[in-house]
Amino acid sequence: MELKGAVALVTGGNGGLGQRICHALAREGAHIAVMYAASRDQAEAVARDIAATHGVQAAAFACDITDGAAVTQLVAGVTAHFGRLDILVNDAAFNKAIPFPDLDSLTEEVWQKIMAVNLTGPMRLTKAVAPVMKAQGQGRIINIASVAGLTPTGSSIAYAVSKAGLIHLTRCMAVALAPETLVNCVAPGLLDGTRATANLRPEQVQNAAGNALLKKPADKDDCADMVVTMCRTGTMTGQTVVIDAGRVFH
Repeated sequence: MELKGAVALVTGGNGGLGQRICHALAREGAHIAVMYAASRDQAEAVARDIAATHGVQAAAFACDITDGAAVTQLVAGVTAHFGRLDILVNDAAFNKAIPFPDLDSLTEEVWQKIMAVNLTGPMRLTKAVAPVMKAQGQGRIINIASVAGLTPTGSSIAYAVSKAGLIHLTRCMAVALAPETLVNCVAPGLLDGTRATANLRPEQVQNAAGNALLKKPADKDDCADMVVTMCRTGTMTGQTVVIDAGRVFH
């Protein structure tokens, strides 16, 4: 798909990885809708920086992706503002570090919040953008999962299960939305400078980097570049690419 002039909605676009994804797409000429949950000033600053740096249109949009009506309003607002919507990047996520054996701390409330943001939210957003992309005759949806969805690791059981669900949602939506819309997934390992990593225990961060073949965290720019590649492709769908400095093979 030609990215110059395309419109991309990036959820969690004001986060550490989200900002890199926004800039990577804008560098290719895409206009950017930066979606945020609460940090309005930060998201608006990110949008201004994108516009000034890359000469594209960019704007910030608030949305609680656990609210179906808010998601519908978001997609309507983005399409009204830019005139179209070609790309959805589901990057927004929530985690809470709970050791796997500590089942007492894995309350239903924690489970439901993680699932609502990490899995049900992307499902809602995908359903909301699907008719727009079908009518346009093209679309790209990129989900940001985690290596925790491929192996029993990560910040908590709920987080790992939510990301495993997102990986399989990618496959299922690739089937549902073909041939107009291609759906793919990036599964990063440990990333420095993200809110998700900030929620991890220090020993988790140390072990994740130490157990990687390359002995370092994954690179946010590598992840952002893969998103760009997945937006460009015309023949890849339903796939998950791991970027984790060599920890998980699938």
